[in-house]
Amino acid sequence: MFKDLLVHIPSERSPRPAIDASISLAMSTGAHLDAMATGYASTNVAFVAEAGAAVAASFEFEYERAAERADAAMHVFEAEAKQAGISYGKFAVSGAFGEIVGRVEAAARLYDLTIVSQGDPDHESFDNRLPQEIVLQTGGPTLLIPYTFKGAFRAARIGICWDGSRLAARALRDAMPFIAKADALTIITINADDVPVDASPERLATHLARKGLPAKIVSLPSERGYLQSSILSIAADEGLDLLVMGGYGHSPIQEALFGGVTREMLRCMTIPVVMSH
Repeated sequence: MFKDLLVHIPSERSPRPAIDASISLAMSTGAHLDAMATGYASTNVAFVAEAGAAVAASFEFEYERAAERADAAMHVFEAEAKQAGISYGKFAVSGAFGEIVGRVEAAARLYDLTIVSQGDPDHESFDNRLPQEIVLQTGGPTLLIPYTFKGAFRAARIGICWDGSRLAARALRDAMPFIAKADALTIITINADDVPVDASPERLATHLARKGLPAKIVSLPSERGYLQSSILSIAADEGLDLLVMGGYGHSPIQEALFGGVTREMLRCMTIPVVMSH
């Protein structure tokens, strides 16, 4: 099971989904949980470098406010972590968005699992842009929590999104600590005729069964523009707690075929999702 966790605590939208999910996961697994709260300064550094003292003072004030927002979000996490009695650490960081993204990505590469909450579509913020960057750049699994999430995280019924690709296989292996403990597994394949025969959902089910992990197969046809909604429809029908899927992006071909699924899932997820790139 995952024993070393990192959670991103947003400061520009509610931190509760990330806090509730990460602390409950740490409690159930006995894992150590480090929290990284972020506060963003929107002032343009290049502009400040060419400006006068008044603008420089404004820039310093903006950074102070960003640090205050990060500290306030961290206080919420720490109060809950202390009450839960878990092993935890904390890091509040502030700065320009690009600088913070680099720091969070670098830190996340050391952990078994990174936990981040979905962006809130009703509130435009820097925090909303961070999840996809983490998925694509950390080199490990990311647990994405819906912005509407409340209560304790559980992964009793898991859906494995399977298209036979390298990224789907990477996500499967990265999520194995969850999969091995699940009560029920469902292999979800959209447009099964497109999956390589040698990596078919039936063959995946055979390999999982050898590990003592029986899985049900659900397959649906779908047009490209409806892949994400088809997956979420299956998740609702099967009463799933968690989805496991590859996070596509960057490669022009992958972005054209699959990147939209990743973006739409990040935008519209209804249950937690483990993504790996």
